[in-house]
Parts: sequence; C-alpha cells; structure tokens
Amino acid sequence: MNLNPKFPLYLPGVKNSNNDHVSIIGANLREDTTTIGYYLSGNAGIELQLKKTYITKEYASFSDVLAQFMQESQLENIKRLGISVPGPVIDGKSYPVRLNWNLDIAEYQERFGFEKVYMLNDQEAAAYGIGLLEDSELDAIYTSGHLEKGNVAIIAPGNGLGEAGYFFDGKYLRPFATEGGHSEFSPRTNVEVEFYQFLNNIYGIVSWETVLSKAGLFNIYRFLRDVKRHPEPEWLSERLANGNFTEEIYKAAMEEDVMICKIALDTFLEFLAREANNLTLKLKATGGLLIAGDITQIVRNYINKDKFYEKFKISDKMENMLKNIPIYLINTDNISINGAALYTAYFAE
Repeated sequence: MNLNPKFPLYLPGVKNSNNDHVSIIGANLREDTTTIGYYLSGNAGIELQLKKTYITKEYASFSDVLAQFMQESQLENIKRLGISVPGPVIDGKSYPVRLNWNLDIAEYQERFGFEKVYMLNDQEAAAYGIGLLEDSELDAIYTSGHLEKGNVAIIAPGNGLGEAGYFFDGKYLRPFATEGGHSEFSPRTNVEVEFYQFLNNIYGIVSWETVLSKAGLFNIYRFLRDVKRHPEPEWLSERLANGNFTEEIYKAAMEEDVMICKIALDTFLEFLAREANNLTLKLKATGGLLIAGDITQIVRNYINKDKFYEKFKISDKMENMLKNIPIYLINTDNISINGAALYTAYFAE
C-alpha cells in the first residue's frame, strides 16, 4: 500500500531510511471486534503480512488480545505498535466509553518491549489510512471535476459517530481528531422536534451520535414505529430481533420495499447530509468531504447521490461554498488499522 498523491499527508519520517523495513503491529479497537495486523514498512508505504480479528468482550484488556495475537502468529522483537481507539487520547492514555478497557501506551511499551508505541483516535487514524486508498476505493457522490486545495472533513457513522479532519498547511494535509459527534442534535421541522422530544425522554442530552450511529438508526426506526405509527410487518420484527439491525433494515428497504425501512434510511441519510454540512462549515473544508463508517458501507447502494448533494449544500449564507465541495464515499473498511500502522511507520523523523 503506497501513498495516494491526492492526499499529501504530513509524514516527516518518510524520507528517513531508519523507517524502512520496520516491523509494526497495527490494531483497531472497537466495541464488537478488535483487529490486529502485522506490517512491514518500506518505499513510503506499508505492506500487510497478516491480520486477525478477535471478539473484544472476550478479553479483560488489550494487552491480553495483543499477547494472544503475537503468540498465535509467532511474532517476536516487533519494533513498533500503533493503536486506533474509539475515543479521545490524552497523554498516551485513553478510556473509551464503549470499551471496558483502560489503555496506556507506557504499559504496552514496558510489557512487550516495543521501541515506539503510538495511540490515535480512530478517526484520526482513519484520516491517515485514507492516504493509502486507491482511486477505485473513492466513490464520488459529487465532484466539480477538480480537487480544491484546503481543509478536508471526514464523517463516519458506525457504532458511534466519528468526525475528523485534515488541516491543509499550504503543502501537506495534517490529520486531527475531533469529538464533534457528541455535539447536540438540533431539529429543524415539527416532526424533528417530536423526534428530539422522544430522544430527550430517553437520553436527556441528545447528541448527533444518538441519531447518526447504529443505535441512532434504531432510534429513528422506533420513533417511526412507536410514535408515528408506521406499520411494521411481523416477519420484519422477527428478523430485526435475530439479525444485524442495519443490514436487515437495508435489505427490507431494497428487496422488500418496506416503507418504514425506506423512511428510516431516508431520514438517516438526510441527517447525515445535514451534519456533514455542519462539520464542513466548521472546518471550512473546501478541500472536500469524505464519508466513511460501517453504516455507509452497508447502505451505500441505497444512497441517492443527487438527493444527498442537494440536502448537503443547503445553507443560509454559505451555499456558494458548499455547492463546490467534492464529496466522496469511502468503500473500504480497513482505513483505521492501516492508518495507525502508517502513522507508526513514518510520523517520527
């Protein structure tokens, strides 16, 4: 995997020969699964040698998962470790709300003998991983035919709502994390006010993550079912109880033409366009909007690109800026783990 020139990442260690042929473990920690890979650096890129996935809740700590991976893979004397985590990282430590683990890079360095350990918020890691994408892995929702220079926004609905960006310094793109998904959701119409009140009674504070996540899609669906009284077929109720909720909603909308599922997905995508608009304006992301995340991977064939673009560019005063911003859907799900490994290979000079 080599760097895509569309994303000129700031990686000061790329030109340092000491960063070539370095053994690296990359890890992406999530509420449901933890994925760990073994990489080698070289030629300003990284190459994946092997990768395994573990059930997060079956382990008491990340150290336990890491030890098992290294033992199973017969790996010794690995030089560096890069970790992607679903939460803020402060002073080399993280306590992700959705994980029952306390994470500390000093612990991993001492226990496993790594020469360097880095830990990044998962969306910051994803921003680095995007720099490794092939053009075929970028599905254009809207493009004016050229990529403007400027900051770039990244939004990723999945188990939570990830938001990140690139700061363009005039030459390079510099990824950074945000916790914007936890900012408060704001309704626009009378029905959305009803929806807000419905969520407020459940959660108290209603964040965008409460709307734009796997739980958020369920919140939209049950509002339509329980408050707006859209009928739910009995067979669908059984599927939703026994299967993957997002996939079942998608299949029912696409294959069975179930109205409540189509309205739920349409509402979700309209909210996604609106929060993407908010993030783009706050970052002044004239360089583009990138959409990632598990949910968009599942429903991407449902998305009406023209409709999404029309909803995205609505603004009181900034439509002229928004209407020219390219929008790309990322159609692969390995960007966070690859980004953590890339950062670990080349960020240090």
